Amino acid sequence: MERTFEELVTEADAAPMDGWDFTWLEGRATEQRPSWGYQRAMGERMARATAALDIQTGGGEVLAGVPVLPPLTAATESWPPNVAKATALLHPRGVVVVADADEPPLPFADEAFDLVVSRHPVAVHWVEISRVLRPGGIYFSQQVGPASVFELVEYILGPQSAETRRGRHPDDAREAAEAAGLEVTDLRAESLHTEFRDIGAVVWFLRKVIWMVPGFTVGAYEEQLRRLHEQIVREGPFTARTTRFLIEARKPL
Repeated sequence: MERTFEELVTEADAAPMDGWDFTWLEGRATEQRPSWGYQRAMGERMARATAALDIQTGGGEVLAGVPVLPPLTAATESWPPNVAKATALLHPRGVVVVADADEPPLPFADEAFDLVVSRHPVAVHWVEISRVLRPGGIYFSQQVGPASVFELVEYILGPQSAETRRGRHPDDAREAAEAAGLEVTDLRAESLHTEFRDIGAVVWFLRKVIWMVPGFTVGAYEEQLRRLHEQIVREGPFTARTTRFLIEARKPL
């Protein structure tokens, strides 16, 4: 039998949010992956590094999947449940997890690392990244691009301004990196297919990715969610475009 709006939403609203693990969405939503394979490419750089930092590691899931870690590896995370989860996952690999508020300064000395990585950072503090990199060191990051999943955002919130839609543009990342004294050696962007197959997937996603609809709760947006539920039942999965970009930057010798 087809599950009701109330059943789907109640289930999603009660689901755990710790870590950066999206397996809860299996069978309910899909997201096309970028062609560059961030975790594999990050792992290649980790294998060549001597000291590495993963900023905003989440629950440590991506870093834990790297086959060979540098002799010295650290990670930062701001959300206490994720700090605990990342610590449990990464300590057996010899990684120290540092609770950090994601605000400057980073809790490390100048030129502490030859590799800094970050997957989907909420904010990028370029001057701090440059400071903690050694000369010749590399920053390597996959980031959310402009207007990502904005079909869903605008369904919930209504049309967004041109300025909001342009936020997180890779050209701005290049400009900020260069202003911090880094040389951008690679910058690539892709637009990818995403679909949500039931309203529970939508609710869980908006609870998880908190910057999409700031302050999201089911109660605050019940009217829009009910309307979207009816559309999915009637027409099939709700589709959107996810944008991602890859940036690699080097600190000059």
